[in-house]
Amino acid sequence: MGPGEVIGSYHDLWRVEQSFRMSKTDLRARPIFARTQDAIEAHLTIVFTALAVSRVVQNRTGVSLRRVLRTLKPLRSATVEINGAITTIPPALDPDETAILNALEDPAPRH
Repeated sequence: MGPGEVIGSYHDLWRVEQSFRMSKTDLRARPIFARTQDAIEAHLTIVFTALAVSRVVQNRTGVSLRRVLRTLKPLRSATVEINGAITTIPPALDPDETAILNALEDPAPRH
């Protein structure tokens, strides 16, 4: 590995640090007190999956996970039944919410 590549890798460490901060705050990952190998592996699988999904959300929306959660958390829909007819009423979306949800839709297939 050449000196430039070493320096470049070192400069990318902030991404790792950001991921750990995200896992501790936004994902609310806390220390666990599991004793069995299966329990520890299950917990780590869930935390790393949440971290991967969070990264995809940030990359697609261009905003922090904290902002995405703060923006979308209040959204609620309502399901109403009147005379046997069930209707779901979606939430009214403002432009920020619409932009985030549009960015999270499935991307076009690559092939």
